[in-house]
Amino acid sequence: MSAPPPVRTRLSTGLSARLLILTVLFVMLSEVLIYVPSIARFRRDYLENSIAKAHLAVLALEATPDNMVSRELQMALLSHADAYAIVVTDAHQRMLVLGEPAPPSVDARIDLREEGVWDWISQAFATLSQTANRVLAVTGSSPAEPGTAVEVIVDETPLRDAMRAFSIRILTLSIIISLVTAGLVFFSLQWLMVRPIVQLTDAMMRIRERPEDTTAVLRPTSRTDEIGVAQRELAVMQAQIRASLRQKSRLAAIGAAMAKINHDLRNALSTATLASDRLSAIADPEVQRVAPALYGAIDRASTLCTRTLDFVSEVEPNLRIASFRLGELVAEVETGLADGAGKPVAVACRERDLVLEGDRDHFLRVLANLAANAAQAGARKIEIEATALGNRLIIELRDDGSGIPPAQRDTLFIPFSTSGRNGGTGLGLAIAREIVRAHGGELSLAATGPAGTTFRIDMPRSHLAGRRVATAMPDIVAAQQNDLRGTGEREKYTRAAGPHAGARNDNGQETKS
Repeated sequence: MSAPPPVRTRLSTGLSARLLILTVLFVMLSEVLIYVPSIARFRRDYLENSIAKAHLAVLALEATPDNMVSRELQMALLSHADAYAIVVTDAHQRMLVLGEPAPPSVDARIDLREEGVWDWISQAFATLSQTANRVLAVTGSSPAEPGTAVEVIVDETPLRDAMRAFSIRILTLSIIISLVTAGLVFFSLQWLMVRPIVQLTDAMMRIRERPEDTTAVLRPTSRTDEIGVAQRELAVMQAQIRASLRQKSRLAAIGAAMAKINHDLRNALSTATLASDRLSAIADPEVQRVAPALYGAIDRASTLCTRTLDFVSEVEPNLRIASFRLGELVAEVETGLADGAGKPVAVACRERDLVLEGDRDHFLRVLANLAANAAQAGARKIEIEATALGNRLIIELRDDGSGIPPAQRDTLFIPFSTSGRNGGTGLGLAIAREIVRAHGGELSLAATGPAGTTFRIDMPRSHLAGRRVATAMPDIVAAQQNDLRGTGEREKYTRAAGPHAGARNDNGQETKS
């Protein structure tokens, strides 16, 4: 199934537009946080200014001998102070009163000397929310004489109008600041982040559309920040992907050619096998001496052809999930297992009653291959240990062999990378790992050294019955098919070679019984 076409983002839905909107929102939020104490302070300053004007108006009374002025001058002083009445009490408890003959009744009293910060804020928004005029009696200390208390009766409407005008100025200034800031942040981020990210995205889209096009390579810059690191890493990844694709293309061509060659070679080997059967009827001692070696060579060549054809096969495995005991597999693995000198190898397992879920034949093939490799490495004893950890099952296979040389550890699971022993194809561990991965697990080398080697299988404890599993490499062919393909050659070899002939593991190495 082809991959969906790449989707390119539009400016209105891209990262740039989101950054612009977020910047405007954050600046406006900052302005709101600034506005709240600002409007509260504006109200307090307005009322303190009213106190100061009222005190200044009353000072005109002190210039007269009897603290009395004409009605016209009194009304002019009240008009200048925007007040209905003014009462001033000095430190000597002298009271000077200036007011209209019939001032309006007071709707609310405010004492600036007792208000706190939260009172300023709440009273400010209370004033803004009013729709009708209220008459306020405001009391506070005179700015010029802190010991003098001034009470002034004023209308609230002028205060509310001034606060609303102040709010409009703050809102206008906030919008201008937010747009300017957002623009600066937008263009800065556009140049420093968004533009390089768009280039990275375009490079990834190009390599997706044309992975083998060398002209679509991202040219990393000399930046030392995270964007520069991402550019260089993407350039390295592009080079590695292209190299891997070229290698896989060549391997695919080689695999197709090998499949054709192996097909013809197996036909030739079948003819050679039929011809060699007649040698078993010849009583010549020399013929009887070299015949087993001839049968062995033909069998190894046939096995190599079979394994190679299996590996390049495109058949997707259909795991037949069933429940089985680990002890059953251990018993089959132990049967006929011998080292290079023909001595039997013991297989120990304490968890023989443990019930597993998976494809029994495939899993037997994994354990048999690991055990045969251990026997070929000189192991005299193999221990299989199974541990359940939550919903995972850990199976470790330990041997007391000579260990794996350091030079071969990195290529241990790479197909056709043999250990150097005669007759190996290098497919055994590769196929074993793919079988374990088909079960949703992983096969790895846990430890190796002169004292022995440990392989670890980490897999789920249960599977869905009948689940069809697709693997990364469609190279696993059912073990039954592999056995059937080599049955004819093995039977001929066994009949001709006698009791010294044995089976072979996936690497083509002989295990004698």
